[in-house]
Amino acid sequence: MSTAPATGSASTRSKRIPLWDNARFACITLVVMGHGIQRLVGDSDAALTVYLVIYSFHMPAFAFISGYFSKSGAPSIRQMQRVITDIVLPYVFMESIWTAVKFFAEGDETLNPTKPSWTLWFLLALAIFRLVLPYLALVRWPLLWAVVLSVGVGYLDNVDSTFSLARLFGILPFFVLGWRVKKWDLFARLRLNEHIPWWVRTAALAIFAMWAACVWVFVDLWRDVGLRHWFFYDQSYDGLGQDAWWAGAVRLAVLLLNTVLIAAFIVLIPRHRNVFSGFGQATMYVYLLHSFALYPLRESGLLKHEALADYLLPVMLGVSFLLAVALSTWPVRRFFRPLIEPKPHWIFTRDDRLPAGPSRTDPTGSRRPRTESVPTVAPHSGEEDAGSSERPS
Repeated sequence: MSTAPATGSASTRSKRIPLWDNARFACITLVVMGHGIQRLVGDSDAALTVYLVIYSFHMPAFAFISGYFSKSGAPSIRQMQRVITDIVLPYVFMESIWTAVKFFAEGDETLNPTKPSWTLWFLLALAIFRLVLPYLALVRWPLLWAVVLSVGVGYLDNVDSTFSLARLFGILPFFVLGWRVKKWDLFARLRLNEHIPWWVRTAALAIFAMWAACVWVFVDLWRDVGLRHWFFYDQSYDGLGQDAWWAGAVRLAVLLLNTVLIAAFIVLIPRHRNVFSGFGQATMYVYLLHSFALYPLRESGLLKHEALADYLLPVMLGVSFLLAVALSTWPVRRFFRPLIEPKPHWIFTRDDRLPAGPSRTDPTGSRRPRTESVPTVAPHSGEEDAGSSERPS
């Protein structure tokens, strides 16, 4: 195992755009935090406020980033292989493990791989997004059609959690938006990768402050109308208790809110490299593994104490942050690589085998260091983040 630093790291490191590594780690940390405090929202207004603020943009932001690093051209053999090795197989492995966990812990004998367990829905969404993007790119106004599909699917009761279709269509606009923003080259044209004026950051902070205040002041209303379920995008309007013809306008308003908050979130992300930047290369490890760490705590009943809910909120936020950091470290990545990044060369025909060694691009578009075993948070990729992804996001 080599621990020598990559050659030419000073020059190659400068080509990498820290914004996207930082954004990935921020997103995945919010995912863990949201799941960590979920059991508290029924007993604490403060927990529900934090939960609603997180869920109002974090998965749409993840979809946006994934779309930003996706390509709309006809997939190559290598790209098609990566759909299998980096998304389909990890889904099969993790879903099998979750089926066993639910059987032994809950006595649930249901075996239905078409309905993803807990966090696995996003894996299926990533695979399908990548498969349909080349076709969506052929039509005019793809972003408009994505919004129409997102709003329209809410009227269909038969589109549910099967293959994550309800959520897939729900967040499709953010994936397409990310792809279009990259195609328009907005970040490079406006120099958004390098520097954000102070007044823009101030405006972004004001947006989040106003939204958080709105959630807190009207928290009882949001609890009564089930606002958090609107952010899940996993039910029809009728399932959400709203069967009026204008229910689609509510989803459209939610989409607009998500978009504004994504923009504010991206603006607030640091543009410089920091101690957490390298962790942005391990988002899939954190996403797939954190639920196993939180499951015993969530199911034990330890978080169902109404009198302690407000005190447990900062504790769980801190625990979730530490968990995200721990699951991003290189020992965890090395140990769980066979599950998260399987390399089943024997599956493919001899002429189309994957090259040896671990993949250097994860499904969210992050380029990993050439030497995965190096215990460092500074990436040594020789390519720029933007536009370097060949894999589905």
